[in-house]
Amino acid sequence: MIQTHYRACHLCEAICGLKIETQGEEILSIKGDPDDPLSRGHICPKAVALKDIHEDPDRLRYPVRRVTGEDGQQQWEQISWQEALDSTAEGLMRSYREHGVDSIGVYLGNPSVHNYGMLTHQNYLFRWLRSKNRFSATSVDQLPHHLTSLWLFGHKSLFPIPDIDRSEYFLMLGANPLASNGSIWTVPDVKKRIKDLTNRGGKLLVVDPRRTETAEIASEHLSIVPGSDALFLAALLNTLFEEGLTNPAGLSEFTTGLDEVASAVATFTPEHAAIHCGIDASTIRRIAREFAAADAAICYGRMGVSTQIFGGLCQWLIQIINIATGNLDKEGGSMFTLPAVDQVPRTGPGGFDRHRSRVRDLPEFDRELPAAAMAEEITTPGDGQIRVMFTGAGNPVLSTPNGRALDEALSQLDFMVSLDPYINETTRHADIILPPTSPLEHDHYDIAFHINAMRNTTRFNPPVFEPDADKLHDWEIFTALGERVAAALGEEPKAPVSPQEMIDVGLQFGPYGKDSEQDLSLQKLRDKPSGIDLGELKPMLPERLMTADKKIHCATPQALGDLHRLASSFGETPVGGLRLIGRRHVRSNNSWMHNYRRLVKGKSRDQLMVHPDDLHALKLKDGDQALLRSRSGEVTVTLLATDSVMPGVVSLPHGYGHNRQGIRMQTAVKHAGVSCNDVTDAAYLDELSGNAAVNGVPVELAAIA
Repeated sequence: MIQTHYRACHLCEAICGLKIETQGEEILSIKGDPDDPLSRGHICPKAVALKDIHEDPDRLRYPVRRVTGEDGQQQWEQISWQEALDSTAEGLMRSYREHGVDSIGVYLGNPSVHNYGMLTHQNYLFRWLRSKNRFSATSVDQLPHHLTSLWLFGHKSLFPIPDIDRSEYFLMLGANPLASNGSIWTVPDVKKRIKDLTNRGGKLLVVDPRRTETAEIASEHLSIVPGSDALFLAALLNTLFEEGLTNPAGLSEFTTGLDEVASAVATFTPEHAAIHCGIDASTIRRIAREFAAADAAICYGRMGVSTQIFGGLCQWLIQIINIATGNLDKEGGSMFTLPAVDQVPRTGPGGFDRHRSRVRDLPEFDRELPAAAMAEEITTPGDGQIRVMFTGAGNPVLSTPNGRALDEALSQLDFMVSLDPYINETTRHADIILPPTSPLEHDHYDIAFHINAMRNTTRFNPPVFEPDADKLHDWEIFTALGERVAAALGEEPKAPVSPQEMIDVGLQFGPYGKDSEQDLSLQKLRDKPSGIDLGELKPMLPERLMTADKKIHCATPQALGDLHRLASSFGETPVGGLRLIGRRHVRSNNSWMHNYRRLVKGKSRDQLMVHPDDLHALKLKDGDQALLRSRSGEVTVTLLATDSVMPGVVSLPHGYGHNRQGIRMQTAVKHAGVSCNDVTDAAYLDELSGNAAVNGVPVELAAIA
């Protein structure tokens, strides 16, 4: 019998609604759900690959342990869940007792926020292991967003979301939503939304070193020198203040510090910015005037501006521009969501710089240290040295700076365990791998991405397939480990509550719950498998603010101080040399998308993009093999000549490098590519936030001798 299942795709932030047809254990088709109020039937190629993921023969179904065979080679043997969980708890507790809790390191990867069981239940284990050596993908991704939201709005998760459907002017920096489907911005079917914006007379201006897929359909594209975005933004803000173009409007009643900001950016003239960023002064002034004149405008920046040496300052300047022009909390500007399961009032706001890393004295954020510090915290002896590592849904060897150093460091650990369905470049170092159920074998609710959505919606979906009785969900793995660690410590473990029960409570006591007209509950969402529309974003300030006095304090001391670093970094002459940037493709979402045939088919996408003028100067040509070098390493790349990158810029995609020994990902190995993080630099950081600077890395390109 053919059955139809409804599901939200979990493979990127767009959370598109799906209709999945199955017959028995076979997936017959995956299509967009036209009744989903957010995605409206749109899907991208990643959704169809859910079939590949579920059926992938390389995906682990049961726990495995790494052993040494009779031939001296490392091998994997399947073990029972009982043995795997007992051995994992024993390995963690052995280090805890002998070396202290900080000898245990934790890294959680990007996919953990795409699976609500990982979010709801990791604390069942880690509440007993409060190590200072915690890391995540946050500090190679969106940390500057969190920090800006904490400083200005009082909570790490209060992200201003572009209200594109009602906007007139969209200034976008370092973002490519046609490839990412939005990032810190849940915006399915973004191509149509951009076309609707321009068709109604609006403007999209993309500022990016590469003419991206999004830039191709924009009203205007301007190339900018990587790493100079903060200077460009400061010059925009300078022009707004200098020409009297600021108008906070209703925000003025609860906003302070704009006068101090105006004084702080007074020296950042468009003429000075033009020397370094490659955009002339008259154009900078024109953009400021256009932005201020629009009835509704958005300034938004993403990976290209977050993951650079001024990432924190960039995100702060972006929000100050929105505030100073009255475009924050305004229809068609940047607005705040009100999700059905609202984590903002129920979770801690986050904190910054409450402790620092042992080796390099880097600040924590939300009790996590910068991922760029991970390798040195493993290899440097002394109190607090990481001796045991727990990784969950992450592959930091390919996704964090100087991956080779981390690769070597992981081989030196006393013990390592990974909650992961694959033997990849990172988990190959694990002693035990604990694989959770397939994504289609557990239910789904998006805790993380409804708070980033450009419209308020909600949906819950049961599993497409029921898992076998001898498999465990990730939340069950965390619960079982927590029970064992608690028992070893002589503590009473936390009584387990399923993620479904947590969501039901969150819905009933949320803003659309039992005291509202919607009266939401889990059962109501079960009855509406395509989801429920909760309406457009609405102005919510100052009530939505989580600052103690319900005010936005724009004169953030840390950001104002970082303006001095910005000024001292850019003198009177531009810095030459090549700069490396990343890039993304709609079929790829970091390193975990390369083992699925539907996503890797077609032309190779792992070449180094180089401008023809740079190739000519270096006596290289399209298709050549060449050496790409940085301070931290070198890789052999295949060159792709293209004028889509500006001269002086080279682009290599993130997540490749599947050529290390011992991984079990057959399709990925056939499309190995090279890892850009073998040449990114763990010492190259945003000093303000601690975020990795994987864009704008100084590199050299040379022929192979």
